[in-house]
Amino acid sequence: MPLKNYQYNKILREYDTKQLTNKHNQDTRIAEAYAAIPELKEIDDEVVTCAVSSAKLLLMGDGKPMPRLKKLTEQAEARRKALLEQHGFPEDYLQLKHHCPDCKDTGYIGNEKCHCFKQAIVDIVYSQSNIKTAIVRENFNTFSYDYYSGDYTDPSVRMSPRENIKKVVEICRNFIDNFGTEYNNLLLYGNTGVGKTFLANCVARELLDRAFTVIYLTAFQLFDILEKNKFAKGEESYEFQNQFDYILDCDLLIIDDLGTELNNSFVNVQLYLCINERFLRRKSTIISTNLSLDNINTIYSERVFSRIASNYSLLKIVGEDIRLKKLF
Repeated sequence: MPLKNYQYNKILREYDTKQLTNKHNQDTRIAEAYAAIPELKEIDDEVVTCAVSSAKLLLMGDGKPMPRLKKLTEQAEARRKALLEQHGFPEDYLQLKHHCPDCKDTGYIGNEKCHCFKQAIVDIVYSQSNIKTAIVRENFNTFSYDYYSGDYTDPSVRMSPRENIKKVVEICRNFIDNFGTEYNNLLLYGNTGVGKTFLANCVARELLDRAFTVIYLTAFQLFDILEKNKFAKGEESYEFQNQFDYILDCDLLIIDDLGTELNNSFVNVQLYLCINERFLRRKSTIISTNLSLDNINTIYSERVFSRIASNYSLLKIVGEDIRLKKLF
């Protein structure tokens, strides 16, 4: 999907910066290692000298030195690793390191945009989304079962809140592990403050780390974009059409706080269009809401409820308001 020139150039400049930073960091590590282990530089100088001599002979039509160069290079690599290990350095300490090992921070694999480039596009198109900031705080490393009581049975799920959340987390982890090979969707519902958004962010973090494109939008943000896409004109129409395309085509769409938007017939139609189109494209969606299943059925159209009920894992989270618990 097309970007404006300045947006495309911004992403390319960021890749250029990453490559320069990667090379600077490598040069710094090499200088540090040479200072600590002078023999490393002697090894590298020997390989360079041999490579230059071999190249000259190769230009003259003599390919005999090439096997010797290959053997010398292999021996040098083994000696480097041994020396680095002896002096407490990682064996890959001298190698160039990339943020994205798949495209080596170029943004492309062959002629195709890398997954990191696609996510960079999403990040620009959805600059209002705070997903990258949120997942630093809200992920499975910071998730705690301690906020869920094991002392009573909640009648709606017939188990304690702690037993229930463990079951919900297990389903979410299965969703993550099978993502990309199996088509699944999640509806996280329950009272305010029981951890629905937190859990959705946990899933987002895992999938972003696995190179999938993720868009997080509150229900208000989603319907604002859908409305502008429907009614905007001129250049604005292009921008919102671009956003709309990504909503339908990203690997995972998270719709947070469904039910907080101003509900009307337009919202009903657009919600069905969104979740149905993603269903047809086999693109996964996570919806979180404070609404009960009965409320969803009442507030939204029967088509919306039917699509959710038949194609989503319905995960109710029970317990006390965690935000209030954290205050005391």
